[in-house]
Amino acid sequence: MSIATLPGITAATVATTRLTTRVLSAGDENGTPVIFIHGNLTSATFWEETMLAMPAGFRSIALDQRGFGEADPAAAVDGSRGLADMSDDVLALLDALGIDKAHVVGHSMGGGVLWRLLMDAPERLLSAVLVAPVSPYGFGGTKDAEGTLCAPDAAGSGGGVANPQYTQMLRDGERGDGEMTPRHVMNNFYWKPPYTSEREEDLLTSVLQTHTGERDYPGDSTASENWPAVAPGRWGVLNGMAPNNQPDARRLDAIEPKPPLLWLRGDSDQVIADMSMFDLATFGKLGVVPGWPGDEVCPPQPMIAQTRQVLDNYAAAGGSVEEIVIEDCGHTPFIEKAAEFNAALHAFLGGR
Repeated sequence: MSIATLPGITAATVATTRLTTRVLSAGDENGTPVIFIHGNLTSATFWEETMLAMPAGFRSIALDQRGFGEADPAAAVDGSRGLADMSDDVLALLDALGIDKAHVVGHSMGGGVLWRLLMDAPERLLSAVLVAPVSPYGFGGTKDAEGTLCAPDAAGSGGGVANPQYTQMLRDGERGDGEMTPRHVMNNFYWKPPYTSEREEDLLTSVLQTHTGERDYPGDSTASENWPAVAPGRWGVLNGMAPNNQPDARRLDAIEPKPPLLWLRGDSDQVIADMSMFDLATFGKLGVVPGWPGDEVCPPQPMIAQTRQVLDNYAAAGGSVEEIVIEDCGHTPFIEKAAEFNAALHAFLGGR
């Protein structure tokens, strides 16, 4: 199902050397480009209001990443490369559009794509804005600020940790209001209740456009002797975020040039947090998943502490880092707290 765009947003199908997908654009075609990278279980649709609010002199661009929205359904995610399939897609889009350098804004999983862009092509980035980003060490299966694996096979992360009932609801296009339906998850975890969006139905459609299967969401998995008896496989987006598939975060310290970074997040985020409600270890600690081996072996991933340490190291190596925390705000501040988010984003970009 296609989603009608807001007035002022142009949608086009763009074919690059890597991916054919829907690309949204707004603003001055000759302005400074800003690439917006969406998170997991969303699409470019989530960025439309942000794009329309950009000041004069900027060209806003957002793509449906592979595995989401109206991207080519045949374009699978090779999770063994981490999120490099997606970061390479962004670079191919820049090339297809004739863009040498751009500001890049990445949300959640899109922040993981941005970590990889920083490592692989820092010369293409004017700046990087990390919005509630997944940890540089991935999602799940690590236990300290240095990203140490809880188990050698990264058990507790990857495609096998997704809720199969939720995945089936995505396949079925479930739009109901019941417990843990896509609508319930969006309205209780993407943002902080009681907030709801005026575009709720369009945003829900965006969620339901997620491509599902062993090569998309959630991906495949392998059995493990370690708790919780499942480890990452190769294919799909959750394996792309598994910690054993991430590049060495210390690569960020050595990149040149070092684009200025803004880390922007909500203070009430339940998705990317030091005790995330989407981390299986959190549910083990809460007694929901049996057999949890305890904090010493498999604590909830300290996601905020990990990102802070990596960015502290980046700053110590000569990089510029700014952190902004928006109060009373959940996982998607550019929608839930749009005015505050836009003020922070515009001020940061205006100083570059």
